[in-house]
Amino acid sequence: MTRRPPLRVLGIDPGLTRCGVGIVDVAPDRSATLVYVGVVRSDAGARIEERLAAIASGLRALIDEHRPTVVAVERVFAQHNRQTVMGTAQASGIALLVAGERGLPAATHTPTEVKAAVTGYGSADKLQVQAMVARILRLDELPKPADAADALAIALCHAWRGGAAAAPASGTLTPAQRAWADAERLARR
Repeated sequence: MTRRPPLRVLGIDPGLTRCGVGIVDVAPDRSATLVYVGVVRSDAGARIEERLAAIASGLRALIDEHRPTVVAVERVFAQHNRQTVMGTAQASGIALLVAGERGLPAATHTPTEVKAAVTGYGSADKLQVQAMVARILRLDELPKPADAADALAIALCHAWRGGAAAAPASGTLTPAQRAWADAERLARR
């Protein structure tokens, strides 16, 4: 019997000034390992086209260096500040474009989906998400900045949502993974 290699997921928390990025390897048993975490930045004083080009360049470099299998992007959600949502949507579009350029499948997930997948609670706050990401990835510290922690959570969400059918016996899952697998089973009924 051949062992499946881990799924390498690039998670992206889109932003125009700070675009959070996190790469994880997720095994068939849903255990996860940190590969990379960071932020792609653009100069707030630069013209929009230069900022978007900087984000694209940073994402291309990460993809070329780490060779993810799939890209997962946080879906742009309604915000009160139109300027912020526009920049987020533009950065999201760049992330999806770069995935397409590299021939990688891409998916989007809402903040609620991501929080539920990682913490078991769709209304979790940022600190709860950071704490669970650190626990899942066996990190000594909370991943920072928050944009980067969110990117890791997006990557984990995508890997777990796609791998629910191959989930191991529930005894090897974290409580959040178990809750997510149970919810997916109920949804399929």
